[in-house]
Formats: sequence, structure tokens, C-alpha cells
Amino acid sequence: MTSAYDALVLDLDGTLLGESGAVHPRNLEALRAAADRGVRVMVATGRSSLSAHSILEQLALATPAVVFNGGGLYDASQRKMLEERVLSNRTLARALAHGRERDWLTVLMCADRKLALAPRDEIEARALAMMTGLRHVPRQDLTAEFVMRVTFFSREHETSDAFGEEVERSVAEPIYLTHFPLSILPSHRESRLHVVDVHPPCRGKGEALRVLQEWYGIPADRVVAVGDATNDIPMLEAAGLGVAMGDGMEEARAVADRIIGGHDTTAIAELVEELF
Repeated sequence: MTSAYDALVLDLDGTLLGESGAVHPRNLEALRAAADRGVRVMVATGRSSLSAHSILEQLALATPAVVFNGGGLYDASQRKMLEERVLSNRTLARALAHGRERDWLTVLMCADRKLALAPRDEIEARALAMMTGLRHVPRQDLTAEFVMRVTFFSREHETSDAFGEEVERSVAEPIYLTHFPLSILPSHRESRLHVVDVHPPCRGKGEALRVLQEWYGIPADRVVAVGDATNDIPMLEAAGLGVAMGDGMEEARAVADRIIGGHDTTAIAELVEELF
């Protein structure tokens, strides 16, 4: 039987990765088998290229990955960014000025390095503990060229929506903004912090659909996208079949065409074997 789909796009955290931060062996086997049969399997993640590299290396997919929530396209086999969007100097200056005024914990991310303010207590230390390649600097040195993302952490906002709205108003420049409670990540379930990521203008993870069309001639209606969170919504809405994890965020489940099992199960393997 011929499949209705030619490509599969997968989020990492909360989707392909289980609570331990690893890919379930059966899910990995199913993805590799699909790729061997000619399915174009692709990762689209909010992680930086530095943070995603080891997982992408394990997956060994032939298709480059969308990283930085659509801000970059990364080839793990070459350790090389193939596409890279950066914040304008004006946008960066506005974002940093507001972060300084509000005294938020702040991280700057470039393709090859990350700079952050030193954590002031255990809550902030835990928030930064999982970040790959992080270097602490004083606030006056928190600047760089070719910045792909500014991340703010807040304990003052009741919701990440309110936090995101404040940042968007303060920057008042063209940006792509994502926000979430840190507790949605398996490694931070007890955290009360909220996170806002400021990116250059892009289509978010919907960039994966553009890459599949431009590079491989696969139209969006021939793509299955799987995710669990609000930053996955652009690709879930754009794909021919948007699939949400059953234990994902309510907003992602609301826009999905289909809901499957949790991220700590073999639900992805079962989906791949059914559709491809």
C-alpha cells in the first residue's frame, strides 16, 4: 500500500525524548527503518545546535535539523549551520535593555557559544544546569555579534503568556517569540520559572515544511509533524497531518489532527509503522 505521506518532522523534548532524555530504542528503530525505506525524517527543535548535537548524531538522519525554533538549519554530520538567522543590533539592544531594567536572568545564544549571567540562587542555577556550552559573564559583558536568540527567565509572572506579552511590547521590533513554563521540560518539572525566547523573524518550526518543499520537493500536505508544546504549533498547523503527544500541552493538542500516546512510550514507533 502506498503511503499518503513522504516526510516526518519530530520535536525532541517531550516528544521523541523520554523523561530520561533518551530516545526509546523501539522508536529509534522505527525511525531508522522508515528512513531506510525513503521516508524523509527530520528533527525540528527549540534547542540550540550545541544542545541538540549529540541527539542528532545518535539519530544519524540524512536530513538537516531545524534548530533554535526555526532560526537555524543544522547539519550534525558536518557540525555546520546551513542556514542562520540573527537578531538585528537594534532588536538585541532593546531586548537586553529591558532585561537589565527588570533584572531578569538572561542568556545570549549564538551558533557556536552561549553567554549567561551567573545564577543568583539555586532556582536559577537549576534552570541553567542543562544548558550546553554555557559561559557566565557579568551583565556589562553580556553582548555578542550574530546572536540567534535571547532567553529570559522570570519568577514574577503568573503565566508565560503574560511574560511573553511584556517582552514583545518592550522590544517593539519584528521578532519571532516563544514562551513556556519551564516545568514542561522533564528535567525541570518542579520549577516555577517561566521562559521567553526572542528569535529573529521566521516561521518558527514551520520552517521545516519550507525546507522539505524547497530542498526535497515535498509539499506540506505530504508531511506528518509530531510535537507536544506551543512552539510546535506552527508545524502542526502547516503539516498535512499534525500529531500531538497525549501528555503534551493543551494548546498543542487543541490544534492537532490526531493525538497519540505519551513521550515515554512507543507511540511514535506505532505511528510510524502505521503511516509509513
